[in-house]
Amino acid sequence: MVKPAYAMVVTPHPDDAEYGIAGTVARWVKEGKDVIYVVCTNGDKGTTDINMKPERLAKIREKEQLDAAKVLGVREVIFLRQPDQGLEDTYEFRKQLVRLIRTYRPDIVATTDPYIRYTWHRDHRIAGQVVLDAVFPYARDFLSYPDLMLDGLQPHNVKEILLWGFLLSCNPEEINYRSDISDTFDLKIAALRCHRSQVGHLPSPDLENTLRQQHEAMAQGESFKLAETFHRVEIFY
Repeated sequence: MVKPAYAMVVTPHPDDAEYGIAGTVARWVKEGKDVIYVVCTNGDKGTTDINMKPERLAKIREKEQLDAAKVLGVREVIFLRQPDQGLEDTYEFRKQLVRLIRTYRPDIVATTDPYIRYTWHRDHRIAGQVVLDAVFPYARDFLSYPDLMLDGLQPHNVKEILLWGFLLSCNPEEINYRSDISDTFDLKIAALRCHRSQVGHLPSPDLENTLRQQHEAMAQGESFKLAETFHRVEIFY
């Protein structure tokens, strides 16, 4: 029997979670809470290197994600390995997520906000929407995917959803929860730096300083210095 997790983070691509929620993940882990990552795509399109082959890039990015998760203390990383830029809102994709939610039975599910306006990667919109649907009502209702019941996967009620956007300027009126990452910001940066194929060209400390400024702005009005911001949804059944 799989040990339940406190939180499940569903990320469209390798590195998205490090930008969006890694500081909060590191804080949860420090508090003794188990966190699971689910990575939807293999990230095989995310490069400016004209000589890079998709198959090689996918392997590189999977290793980078495992390294980043190790830095943060994430208990397990599950790779769905769908093609980058290829996520679709399908019965099968939703079922994969429902299966995982019923298996790991998290209190919290976190993912990308599908409702960010203007420029936003299509995979982020699709992933966010399918996660929302998987949490409610599909993971809850035993007649949704009834074959999962035959596998012993009972319905599960997630208590809370956290939706992240990378910048404070993304739907600022939708931000209703700020998570203190003052003590885990350095771990967030260290995890993000594991994604060398994505941020290796960014000089240090430029990346760190830019992100610190953003997270300071996200914490305005709070008693702490650095924050990650979310739209938080509590689910009442």
